[in-house]
Amino acid sequence: MKVAGIVGWHNSGKTTLVVALVQELAVRGYRVSTIKHAHHEFDVDTPGKDSWLHRDAGATEVMVGSGKRWALMHELRGSREPELEELIARMSPVDIVLIEGFKNASHEKIEVYRDGLDDLPIAYNSDSVVAVASDVELDQLNPDTIRLDVNNIEGIVDFIVQHWSLPYHEPAAESA
Repeated sequence: MKVAGIVGWHNSGKTTLVVALVQELAVRGYRVSTIKHAHHEFDVDTPGKDSWLHRDAGATEVMVGSGKRWALMHELRGSREPELEELIARMSPVDIVLIEGFKNASHEKIEVYRDGLDDLPIAYNSDSVVAVASDVELDQLNPDTIRLDVNNIEGIVDFIVQHWSLPYHEPAAESA
């Protein structure tokens, strides 16, 4: 599977960009999955629900399945945080996995950088950032780093398709 990272500082618009990229890639017929890194304790379950009660009782994994979806929750229970490669290995095959966050991992990334951020672009100090999607000019980028317009989703997807060598797909049929 191809893996493309989307990184940026807090409030740079990473999630907004990932959502737009998933939508455009799906319209173009690509199968896309995502992994989102959370830097804090999070929960996808609802306290008091059966699956939450199973986890609270001490289950290491709880799977919930229905006619529309299934979800697997795995409690680390003090074990180390899994490496990105371990998480990817658990995913079903798709054309591309978009990784939001994990800025220190070694996979190639697109950085989201917007006017008004206090921090310098990650690309200034990272060889794994292959492109920066921004709404400002950045003078000190490595000459090999591609500059993308953060507001041109089609252009960013064109770059992803070309850079990550995604095979051509027939666009998805429009729903009525």
